Amino acid sequence: MNPSTALARVLVDELLRGGVTDAVVAPGSRSAPVALALAAAERAGALRLHVRIDERTAAFLALGLARASGRPVPVLTTSGTATAHLHAAVLEADVSGVPLVALTADRPPELRATGANQTIEQPGLYGGAVRWAADVGVPEAGREAAQNRYWRSVVSRALLAATGVLSADPGPVHLNLAFREPLLPDGDPAPSGEWAGRDGGAPWTAAAAPGPVADPLPAGQRTLVVAGDGPTALGRAWAAGAAAAGWPVVAEPSGGAWTGDAVRGGALLLGVADWLDAHRPERVVVVGRPTLSRPVSALLADPRVSVQTVVATPRWPDAGRSSALVTRAAPPVGPAGDDGWAAAWRDAAGRVGTAVDALLDAAPGLTAARLARDVVAALPAGRLLVLGSSTPVRDVDRLAVPRADVTVLANRGVAGIDGTVSTAVGAALVHGGPAVALMGDLTFLHDLQGLLTGDGEPRPDLTVVVPDNDGGGIFAQLEPGRPAHQRDYRRVFGTPHGRDLVAVAQGLGWEATAVRDAGELPAALALGGPRVVVVRTDQRAEADLAVALRDAAARALG
Repeated sequence: MNPSTALARVLVDELLRGGVTDAVVAPGSRSAPVALALAAAERAGALRLHVRIDERTAAFLALGLARASGRPVPVLTTSGTATAHLHAAVLEADVSGVPLVALTADRPPELRATGANQTIEQPGLYGGAVRWAADVGVPEAGREAAQNRYWRSVVSRALLAATGVLSADPGPVHLNLAFREPLLPDGDPAPSGEWAGRDGGAPWTAAAAPGPVADPLPAGQRTLVVAGDGPTALGRAWAAGAAAAGWPVVAEPSGGAWTGDAVRGGALLLGVADWLDAHRPERVVVVGRPTLSRPVSALLADPRVSVQTVVATPRWPDAGRSSALVTRAAPPVGPAGDDGWAAAWRDAAGRVGTAVDALLDAAPGLTAARLARDVVAALPAGRLLVLGSSTPVRDVDRLAVPRADVTVLANRGVAGIDGTVSTAVGAALVHGGPAVALMGDLTFLHDLQGLLTGDGEPRPDLTVVVPDNDGGGIFAQLEPGRPAHQRDYRRVFGTPHGRDLVAVAQGLGWEATAVRDAGELPAALALGGPRVVVVRTDQRAEADLAVALRDAAARALG
């Protein structure tokens, strides 16, 4: 077989041996050897291939597949600007610890810096955002055994770096693959002879898992667990341990600790200064990476509180620069807290929840805030919920009742709105059952291409719920508007789009439903996907409701 075919088939064979079950391809000429090798692997039943015409969409689809499955997922592009479109997803995978494998086809070295078509400097393109990168080099004839060892060891190392088996620090990797013509395959369809891998389908290089974690943290202090976005298994373990210890938990939806033992509306409680003064913890144990709430950030920066951060990787969150201890400690296994103090937290959460529900139910129309609460409540057990990184994830955090029987994902690594539809599609495709995504209208429009699936491509059982307030309502909630700037607000922050989102979704081949009141929501969610459910809301009313919710929490705790 020609050298380009050999590299492509060995690479794909070693990816399969390393646990890859899904791969994503964006079309291109220079990447043809690998694309055709992946297609052949799918025909053989060895993996599932997903093809997208847009590289950014392809990258976020791979991100969603990898995030939901925990397995490395390669995304393949041709050379040139196509490779740049992976960068946003690589950045998200970096901060979120998702095993994304960027495979970028390239021109050979003699064409670089010559003005050759679709040629840029691709080695090192993603900088420090990747755990490991290799410019693999051009395959050559006559060095079969040496190249086979090299290629297989490079792929194994990339997968081990991506999954974090040795480092406990999973994340994206980059393999830059230069090919000379001929690009179309020839020879035997499967690697054999000098191109063969290890016997029995084993990977070229394997690794042992890291050792045990440290002992549990000591008892004896009033301890609050703050759980942010992070590994689901770590969050669930700490939610269970905190419940056993009698420690209240304030958990963000996407970190695994957002279970029935978590305090509902913890950010609202922490925002009531008088109540917090009387119930301030002595110690806060941080699990994952909290990013959603200013009251949580303020608590972590409070010098009266000892902040201790539990980590699963060599990286740890410390935005307030306040961590006194960083540890791999195990969760507590028995009573370790002040029962009366913890009971006061649970009682306060109940009172705030009652006040929040009354206010949401009394509000005219179906607001985005009520929609967030009601979508979570309406989901049957076992559902996947993907949240957009603007208002929806914050509304769920403050207002919904935490649930252990729903898996919640969100791109909270860099917290961008780009690629959210594609991430949700990827996550839904590996979830194995119906899934729901909740995202704002601008988030939805930002990744419309994610709705586009070609003939024969797998289609997800995904319902995308979109509160449509004709623009970016989050800005009205995050920063108080000054009267001098109000005349420019709607144009530069509100960014009205003026589009019928039902028609937009239908134009891209999805069923679409408009919901006008709360009573219609359960039936719309039960229709199944792929479907878009659009709920019209009012941007100004949402901002006013956010203030009213904070006031209601203060009155409930007064």
